[in-house]
Amino acid sequence: MTFQPTKHVPSGFIAFVFIQSLFFKFSGSYETEHIFGTLAQWSGFPWFGVFGGYMIGFAELFAAILLFTKLHGVGAVMSTGIMTGAIFFHLFTPLGIQMPEFNAMGEVVGNDGGLLFGMACLVWLSGAFLSIRDYTNHDGFLHQLLNKAA
Repeated sequence: MTFQPTKHVPSGFIAFVFIQSLFFKFSGSYETEHIFGTLAQWSGFPWFGVFGGYMIGFAELFAAILLFTKLHGVGAVMSTGIMTGAIFFHLFTPLGIQMPEFNAMGEVVGNDGGLLFGMACLVWLSGAFLSIRDYTNHDGFLHQLLNKAA
């Protein structure tokens, strides 16, 4: 496999963001409890507060792995879809753009200044770029999948 900057740099960025966030999603951190608890209360689905972090974490892990396989176009579409949800929930629910930061005791000590939202936007742009790149490449999985009938 030859290094292709327009493919591997955005893929590496997405994978980095997704993988580093797994610690928070899988450890039941205060940040994860706040995010998914807020969404559970807003949506009326109490189970989302308990299982939402795990569900999104597994989806992000799967997408990150796919980005480095022949199915990288699927990973790119998944990344864009996951981040579409994140951006929507930041903008149109009580979650908001700035997330609280917690100390080891679970007390709010500030906010992230919109960093999490900004990262979601950058991952969305990277995923959209990779999706379009794979679709417009005649050897790309998305191109082959979506143009089979043609």
